[in-house]
Amino acid sequence: MDLRTDLALEQFSADDLPEGVTCTTREGVFRVTEINIDSDRLRPVMGKGKGRYITLEGGNLSRFSDDYEDMAIELAEELGRLIPQGPVLVVGLGNTDITPDALGPMTASKVLATRHLQDELDPGEEELLTSLRRVSTLAAGVLGQTGIESAELIRAVCRETEPAAIVAVDALACSDISRLGTTVQLSDAGISPGSGVANARKELSSALYGIPVIAVGVPTVVDMHTIVRSYTGAEPSSALPNMLVTPRDIDRLTERASQLLAFGIDLALHPALTFDDVRGLF
Repeated sequence: MDLRTDLALEQFSADDLPEGVTCTTREGVFRVTEINIDSDRLRPVMGKGKGRYITLEGGNLSRFSDDYEDMAIELAEELGRLIPQGPVLVVGLGNTDITPDALGPMTASKVLATRHLQDELDPGEEELLTSLRRVSTLAAGVLGQTGIESAELIRAVCRETEPAAIVAVDALACSDISRLGTTVQLSDAGISPGSGVANARKELSSALYGIPVIAVGVPTVVDMHTIVRSYTGAEPSSALPNMLVTPRDIDRLTERASQLLAFGIDLALHPALTFDDVRGLF
């Protein structure tokens, strides 16, 4: 079976974990599953290297929930555990011209950029703003648009901004239909853009940049063969062409999911801000 997924949760069974892999769950607003891999031994066969993979499962992210504020705060708490102190570069990966792939750039456009504030504002002016962590944002585009690998562009920006960490946001693929648009995955193991849809680009990782790379994503696509397996329990005919399928309300999903991710990232990076502070920025 060709399993196309970016979610560690779908690649490991809690009942049959390989040596060196642990799995824990906890309940909050989201159901949180944390998978820890202690080495890179499984990378060649499963595409998942050493690190923490945290999956937050909840309701449909295309709808506003009564628990929206609590969701943003819990997301921020989980994300904050992965991000070190110091300046941060938030990168939105993906293609704004393709809606299911626009999650990263849309999120980056909503994140509060603060790197310039301490230089432009007087120390006594807007004290809260000048005390915030230095954050830069970048929508890297895709190779077909720019002729430049995202990894190369990010490396050039890092030379100028000298961040302590990178937060990379990207649309993901899943293999379980129920996780489509309902799940957020966080990881400190970096990311290979496009790997879940068999279009992997150069990996973004600490090995490449020398600083932590925190990956954040939401599944927006699932392939047709997976849907056939889910509904029939049988392998699809080899004559059936495969294709990627996305929810009917993908426009609303990418807009609202990107807003939730931006809320979570802002709250994680700037603990002095409240949810109402961040909401006032939108």
